Amino acid sequence: MKKVATAALAATLGVCLGNAHSARADEPLFGYVYATDILPKGQSEIEQWSTLREGRSQGDFHLWQGRTEYSYGLTNNLQLSGYVNYDYANVYHNAPDGTTVPPEVFADYTADPDARFEKWRFEGVSAEAIWRVLSPYTAPVGIALYVEPTIGPRTREVENRLIIQKNFYDDRIVLAFNFTWALELRKLQGDPEAEPGSRDARIHWDRETDINFGLAASYRFAANWSAGLEFLNEREFASLNPFKGGVANNVAYYFGPNIHYGGRRFFVTATFLFQLPWAKDYANPPPGFIVHGITNADDFEKYRLRIKAGFYF
Repeated sequence: MKKVATAALAATLGVCLGNAHSARADEPLFGYVYATDILPKGQSEIEQWSTLREGRSQGDFHLWQGRTEYSYGLTNNLQLSGYVNYDYANVYHNAPDGTTVPPEVFADYTADPDARFEKWRFEGVSAEAIWRVLSPYTAPVGIALYVEPTIGPRTREVENRLIIQKNFYDDRIVLAFNFTWALELRKLQGDPEAEPGSRDARIHWDRETDINFGLAASYRFAANWSAGLEFLNEREFASLNPFKGGVANNVAYYFGPNIHYGGRRFFVTATFLFQLPWAKDYANPPPGFIVHGITNADDFEKYRLRIKAGFYF
């Protein structure tokens, strides 16, 4: 998977280099953090996401997530999008205790702890709306509100974001901040080790809240090129009410560089993140899933590479 991702990035960048034009204001400069820039009224876009999530404290851990998106500018301040989501996992002896544990998007599968787990799956479809309240090009600060419901055979989720953007130096420097609140239901098999008759012992919908913070910066250093940094703080809670006592699960931090190319009809963005050694695990005290400050819980990994490529029409 690493070779496939590297080859895809090289090929995409190669196409871009031969097609230089002025940068557009509605392109995604970041891989993970959203900005307030959206499509103008009446314009459409096809976008492909490819996310590679790699590495645990031991064993093999390879998770690839794909999203195919169509977006349309309903007005100059309202963008609507639809996604198809699909995943591939290949893991082996990836848990700190040496067993094989599937990543969260495959948590409804029962895996042999001593065998390799390899699966493809269709995860679901998503709808997205971004409403830009203020534009950073006409106001001191740009503000947008975002909502994205997802539904799949074993997934129900609603992700909400507050997006803030500030531009400097004739819009060559862009800063963006995201606050994300996501409510998630995931259908799981019964746990044979759970108390007989309990909810966890039978097929049930697992409840989770994700509260995330994202900060990113980008600098346009050439006509069509920008580069910058992204920082994420992700927090998981084992309840739809994160303020309920005793439901905090995991805290993790990611940081890394991004690069963006934008042409008249085409763009590509790539972000590479690595997990910082500041993780906390409230549900599994030592010797739990944290090794040398890095969490190995089922929704986290050491490295992330995301590539977004889009075409306007």
